[in-house]
Amino acid sequence: MPYTEHLMNPFGIDIDLADGAMHPPDTHLVRRASDMRGYYADEAALERLIAQQDDPLHYEVFEKHIPEEPGHLLLCISKLQPGCVGDECFMTKGHYHTVSGTAEVYLCLAGQGYMLMKTADGRCAAEPMTRGRMVYVPPHWAHRSINTSDEPLVSFCVYPAEAGHNYGDIATEGFPKRVYRRDRTVVMEP
Repeated sequence: MPYTEHLMNPFGIDIDLADGAMHPPDTHLVRRASDMRGYYADEAALERLIAQQDDPLHYEVFEKHIPEEPGHLLLCISKLQPGCVGDECFMTKGHYHTVSGTAEVYLCLAGQGYMLMKTADGRCAAEPMTRGRMVYVPPHWAHRSINTSDEPLVSFCVYPAEAGHNYGDIATEGFPKRVYRRDRTVVMEP
């Protein structure tokens, strides 16, 4: 097929930096505390949070529709709420990319926390996320955002359109480290 048949029109999108949202997104993913069952160390604390706070908002992802094919870049805004399950900081589910040889870039727009990363062979790394700091997640690294502050952790994310998301391996393997807030101190264990 001639190249012109696949030519996409350029576009712009507004990002509300104060609210941490994309306007208008084509897709708005909402994850509540109940969607995080199986991810936190203290399942009883998660169930109490769900019951006592009416299944609170955990995180949101705002996306534009971009063809999921080589050459394109997907972009999104991720907004992770502040809070703890017991004393474990709120986090995203985390994922590998389905096409494991693809990377991702996160630019922190607000809040603070960590980008926790791991490889299938057991390596683990954590990069601080603070406003204006960019984190590069190399190919073959699973990654999740963790909010350690009292305000939403907002990130702008860009990755190859064909990358896909593999949440299943994280659901079964987890991450080797967890992040807690204890006596106003952030602790990463083990």
